Amino acid sequence: MSVDRHLIEETLSSQPLFKGKLLNAFCDTVRLPDGSTATREYIKHPGAVMVIPQLADGRLLLERQFRYPLDRVFIEFPAGKLDAGEDPLACAQRELLEETGYSAASWEYLGVIHPIISYTDEEIKLYLARDLTAGERQLDDGEFLESITMSMSELVAGVLDGRITDAKTIAGVFWAQQKGLV
Repeated sequence: MSVDRHLIEETLSSQPLFKGKLLNAFCDTVRLPDGSTATREYIKHPGAVMVIPQLADGRLLLERQFRYPLDRVFIEFPAGKLDAGEDPLACAQRELLEETGYSAASWEYLGVIHPIISYTDEEIKLYLARDLTAGERQLDDGEFLESITMSMSELVAGVLDGRITDAKTIAGVFWAQQKGLV
């Protein structure tokens, strides 16, 4: 951190703006590296996981789900919010089962992404799930989505032509490519 001292902002005060079921918003006053002050509005998020489920034939399991803030249906990998104190792998296993009905015998942690670093502390832990077994999905109340499958070439084409714009899913495509999924 000392090598970055010329970039780091120091929190002087913090004011809660909103406390919700999922998100909490704050407005902080910070001292900038040059000694001046500024305000920073940001959202605290409990964290999440995303799963890249690979079927035995190589296709990947995704979802189509309506997202209210953007008023449209998105194609995305299964994902979900961490419950308080929940182990990220347990969350990934729970979300895969709830949203798709599948369970996986093989799990690999891939890494973490910070999807919107300008105004939230959210981080999403990514997992690759293989050796899938189909079962009954267990959607949460008020959750509506459909499962779809896509090949890697279809996924890449969807990113390039703008059908897939979800940042976590685009990061998942990158990781799937790095793992040699085809």
